[in-house]
Amino acid sequence: MITPTPHHSPVDTGWIEVICGCMFSGKTEELIRRVRRANIAKQKVIVFKPEIDTRFSNDQIVSHSEQSHTSVSIKDTNDILKLARDYQVVGIDEAQFFSSDLMEICNTLANQGKRVIVAGLDQDYRGMPFEPVPQLLAIAEYITKTLAICMVCGNPADRTQRITKSQERVLVGAKDHYEARCRKCFDPPDEKN
Repeated sequence: MITPTPHHSPVDTGWIEVICGCMFSGKTEELIRRVRRANIAKQKVIVFKPEIDTRFSNDQIVSHSEQSHTSVSIKDTNDILKLARDYQVVGIDEAQFFSSDLMEICNTLANQGKRVIVAGLDQDYRGMPFEPVPQLLAIAEYITKTLAICMVCGNPADRTQRITKSQERVLVGAKDHYEARCRKCFDPPDEKN
């Protein structure tokens, strides 16, 4: 028996795919790979990213390995529904920066027959679930958990270690603020300080 994957896709229905993991694990790279394949298949594709993410580009999603794809920056999560109306495939990067409405919006898009591909952190810098990704995991047909390499010991990493003192939950950054860590090397912050 073949286990369904996005390569053995349902017919005449939509679905949700979630790509999650820690920073530097290849989430955006995998999202770009999937939407490029949809482009090759001549499907109408649109990709969204949160307006807050200006690290590499304002009008593209960009992986840490410098792969990129054209995207639309969104301030209000609800704009996704309007802008995705005429597309078959909807990509969403950095899901953790969107409001909790994202789950309902992804459900609506999938119910309209669209393929929805969402990438985002599943844990914050404290190792706690990072909404709305856990909720998306619960309703997704397909889930891919990507792993990075621990910057301390080289083991597979699934945690994001913040290496700066900020205690804001949302701190947009890259190697200047974060490292990938395994369970053993992850050192969650002491919230009392």
